[in-house]
Amino acid sequence: MSIDTLNWKILKCLQQNARMSNAEIGRRVGITSPAVSERIKKMEDSGVIQGYTTFVSPFEAGYQLKALITLRAFMGMLKPFLEKVKTYDEVVNCYRITGNENIVMEVVLKNQKHLEAFIDQLITYGETKTQIVLSHVIKYSEVKPPLK
Repeated sequence: MSIDTLNWKILKCLQQNARMSNAEIGRRVGITSPAVSERIKKMEDSGVIQGYTTFVSPFEAGYQLKALITLRAFMGMLKPFLEKVKTYDEVVNCYRITGNENIVMEVVLKNQKHLEAFIDQLITYGETKTQIVLSHVIKYSEVKPPLK
């Protein structure tokens, strides 16, 4: 699907507040509420809009640590790990990457002891490196139109 300027404006509104009404979006972008609804439906059907979510603060929910953990899988352990990682409650994001490591995970943990126990589970699949997140610099940034 080609995303025109109007659709990018609609996406900007939704990325700022996914609960914004179609009427409010229409007012902001200059079209009617039914036209907004039709455009949103087309973007959902084509996969441009993949869903709507709620962002939960891990710290307010009782977690004390957020970390980025990379994994360099042992020979023959990458595929088993790709299935296993889906079962870890601690993992909030996981990416398969290029470079020396195969995987980078964003994890939330209760404390340092929880981090140690989690790493102990990971080391059966490969070598890990851990970085503790101190703060967010950019959080939930919107996807913008590609540069031409």
